Amino acid sequence: MLSFLWWMIIGIVAGFLARAILPGRQPMGWVLTLILGLIGSLVGGFISSIFYHYDPMDPGFHASGLIMSTIGALLVLGIYSATSSRRLPLTIK
Repeated sequence: MLSFLWWMIIGIVAGFLARAILPGRQPMGWVLTLILGLIGSLVGGFISSIFYHYDPMDPGFHASGLIMSTIGALLVLGIYSATSSRRLPLTIK
């Protein structure tokens, strides 16, 4: 139960940090920010396990985990911003 609570806290902090660092407007509430941070945690853990041979199942709080979660959330938010800003015209000429 406590690890789930840590995941939620790290997720919301990483999501807010990613939204603060990335320029531009990201219209999302705190729930989507939490989801962004959780997905960023998964991406950051995957990157960390590839490059540093870090075990993503290692319990406990690490500052590097928050940093990698924020980096992962930045990647996810950047991809989301890049794909959602492109609008295709509805008329075909």
